[in-house]
Amino acid sequence: MTAQIFQLIGIAFVTAVAAILVKSTKPELAVVITIAGSIILLLFVLEVFRGSISLFTDIAQATGLDATIVKTLLKMVGIGYLVEFSAGILNDFGQNSLADKLIFCGKILILVLAVPILESILALVGELIGLIA
Repeated sequence: MTAQIFQLIGIAFVTAVAAILVKSTKPELAVVITIAGSIILLLFVLEVFRGSISLFTDIAQATGLDATIVKTLLKMVGIGYLVEFSAGILNDFGQNSLADKLIFCGKILILVLAVPILESILALVGELIGLIA
């Protein structure tokens, strides 16, 4: 894991330096370099994360959680990270208004995904109240 963080830092610095060097002569190419570097960083991290998914399924099985709840939670976290990552890129290019709208849409998607989990929690609370009464 330690070597991977240094690889990520290296990719980020190489991308930044390349974009800065190209920006004075071809600003439109600097945007492409920055986006390409960002995508490489994202793909690199997704590969690292892909190996950790089995850990989440193991936790779900050990605790007795429904696998769909764990998958939904992972989707919610993924949406949050992707939206924040993308909004950061949009902010870097001066598209602050578009970044804000993207963040809002991401929050709506997370809220929609949370509804079934909320229903499960309410059903569980209802069962617990039924046991007490």
